[in-house]
Amino acid sequence: MDHFELHHGVLHAEHVPLTVIADAVGTPVYVYSRATLTRHARVFRDALAILPQVRIAYAIKANPNLAVLKVLAAEGYGADVVSGGEMERALAAGMDPDSVVFSGVGKTAAEMRRAIEAGIGQFNIESEEEGVELAAVAAAMGQTATAVLRVNPDVDAGTHGKISTGKAENKFGVPFDRAADIYMRLAATPGIAMRGLALHIGSQLASLAPLEAAFTKIGGLMRAIRGAGHTVTHMDLGGGIGVPYKAGDEYPSPADYAAMVARVTAGWDAVLMFEPGRVIAGNTGVLLTRVIRVKQGAANPFVVVDAAMNDLARPALYDAWHDFVAVSPSGERMLGNIVGPICESSDTFAMGREIDRVVAGDLAVFRTAGAYGATMASTYNSRALVPEVMVDGARWAVVADRIEPATILAAERVPEWLD
Repeated sequence: MDHFELHHGVLHAEHVPLTVIADAVGTPVYVYSRATLTRHARVFRDALAILPQVRIAYAIKANPNLAVLKVLAAEGYGADVVSGGEMERALAAGMDPDSVVFSGVGKTAAEMRRAIEAGIGQFNIESEEEGVELAAVAAAMGQTATAVLRVNPDVDAGTHGKISTGKAENKFGVPFDRAADIYMRLAATPGIAMRGLALHIGSQLASLAPLEAAFTKIGGLMRAIRGAGHTVTHMDLGGGIGVPYKAGDEYPSPADYAAMVARVTAGWDAVLMFEPGRVIAGNTGVLLTRVIRVKQGAANPFVVVDAAMNDLARPALYDAWHDFVAVSPSGERMLGNIVGPICESSDTFAMGREIDRVVAGDLAVFRTAGAYGATMASTYNSRALVPEVMVDGARWAVVADRIEPATILAAERVPEWLD
């Protein structure tokens, strides 16, 4: 459920007509609904309340906007970060440093030092080499870094290959058959305090079966490590629950997910940690765009919009589907190819799709764009960096400015020997 609905023939974000935002801010622009974000955060959190010990760290990579993080911090969420920049955003949003989990395969020594100084609660280390370096960095600071070991369970998530992270050929985590030995060696290393295991097998999962298989497998590993005399107090189960992008899509609900976790983890006696991203932010946002023109095609007309692959990369990267709907639909339909103005054939959002009939000047939205939308935007073709707006009831505000090409150009330098 979201709060983007038609009222008097015009699509609104909560109580604000999208036409008002387009006229004031211009297009393209991301528009987020605070009510939707809050609702999804609470539904997920409340579903997990059936578990005895829970900590939730929102995956900032899904949508790192500071206003979004502020809303989630107020709902008691921590943060799963994968860079020093994401960590600084979490702290700037008021998230408790102890609730911050630092993931990622390429943490630098500088990032490690800054995270230790900030007092973050947990490092998710992804190799023995990283663990040794983290221990050395912490020891040199007179500190001990708290960490869990990310394990690659070699479980196929059944999702798109570009967002699958738990198979043996993926770069994340340590091989399952070597994990126990690595854990025990790191546990004996000064400067690091090992407290558990982590996994994350992929994103946009349509079935709970791969997750259940991975959780069952890592539960056995946990028992083996404990059996060898080592402590395991925290188990980080990652994220990955999918969201529907088009009518007819069916994905597990947070309640279904929580029930499966409760069944698999019964008797674990550990704090269970979760890193949801898309399931919290996905339906929170839309990308508002304006039709530049409708161009005759060989089979179907091309609907050329002012949003492009630099604003919303998912269709170009993953052939991803985003519903395209008119802001003021006439009730008529058409077959069209929806494309942007970028000089790339991959700047295509849909081909031969049945959509609301639109003409030049009409406003439309790409739905379910709150996750992996603005965060992946670029300035390719020297286009402006897309702005972001948050709506709260009848009020709204720009929460990220449009960064114009002139501003970007002004940050560049020509060496004197070319002048």
